[in-house]
Amino acid sequence: MRAAVLRAMGLLRPYPESSPLRIESVSLAPPREGEVVVRIGAAGLCHSDLSVIEGNRPRPVPMVLGHEAAGEVIELGPGVRDLRVGDHVVFSFVPTCGTCLPCMTARPALCERGAAANGAGELLGGGTRLADATHQPLHHHLGVSGFAEYVVAARQSVVRIDRTVPLDIAALFGCAVMTGVGAIANTARLRLGESVLIVGLGGIGFAALLGALAAGASRVVVADVHEHKLAQALALGAHSAVDSTATDALVHVRDLTNGGADVGLECAGAVAALDFTYRGTRRGGRTVTVGLPHPSLTVALAPVQLVAEERSLVGSYLGGGVPARDIPAYLALFQTGRLPVDRLLTHRMPLAEINAGFERMAAGDAIRQVVLL
Repeated sequence: MRAAVLRAMGLLRPYPESSPLRIESVSLAPPREGEVVVRIGAAGLCHSDLSVIEGNRPRPVPMVLGHEAAGEVIELGPGVRDLRVGDHVVFSFVPTCGTCLPCMTARPALCERGAAANGAGELLGGGTRLADATHQPLHHHLGVSGFAEYVVAARQSVVRIDRTVPLDIAALFGCAVMTGVGAIANTARLRLGESVLIVGLGGIGFAALLGALAAGASRVVVADVHEHKLAQALALGAHSAVDSTATDALVHVRDLTNGGADVGLECAGAVAALDFTYRGTRRGGRTVTVGLPHPSLTVALAPVQLVAEERSLVGSYLGGGVPARDIPAYLALFQTGRLPVDRLLTHRMPLAEINAGFERMAAGDAIRQVVLL
């Protein structure tokens, strides 16, 4: 099959010239116990993939990238009895063992075995199922490796969905929607009538905007450095948009939210953006971060402010939820028109154009893009 392989991190832009992702002929081993084979229909380009390409999110290479994807089940491995050939599925980028403490306390995003497998570039059952033309093993990305025509994945990495949902839209629910909407609904636990500040308008930030509106936020303020993204956010229903580079940006945010937002959500993956979000959140407010800056970076906070103003600062991974529960729920909101995720999809492309897609992402010229396979 064809797959997009990353062999070295940190290649310089422009990506259409340096070609960090090479389209190669790759072999796929049969599924083992508890695994499935999925024919990929569409795979989204996510900033987490870009972070691996840049080297800000180090992963073992060579690796077949891609973790936001949807497709059709074409083969069941031994022991898989709750799926059928022909089912449509969306991938979850943290496979869950179901037996560790986080899994047993309804926090599958923190699955210990899943995290270990993802860090090693392996599947939940151990090892890899991918090899290049010279028979050398290729690592998996977050248990998915969706930039390929076919995938072998753990049963715990897929969620069955309604077949009527187009796969190019369904793919977005595996990361952008699950993370953005989940951060609002599960982590921040937005209450009806609260105000929200969203900093960073990528796919996750825009999904969070839609989620906040669907959840009944009284005011949603968005902040970004790209004027066209601010305009798009207003078109999608944001109440106010702020250029975060303006000298009075924070003052403006506080004026718009009567002293600060009840919920601040950082989606840019930058320390400066997290600082901006925290300072734009009111006394007693909740600041949630979903961004993934380089692991060497740190943020400075005054603990006395956390205490005296009863603030909270919390991370959100996998939307802080349960994929098997949340993905169908968010899809139902989409189908009833309350979560118009299709409006976030700005580019569709063949696999051969994937480097151009990541160049658009790095330049801030796209919201969400998908590769069609």
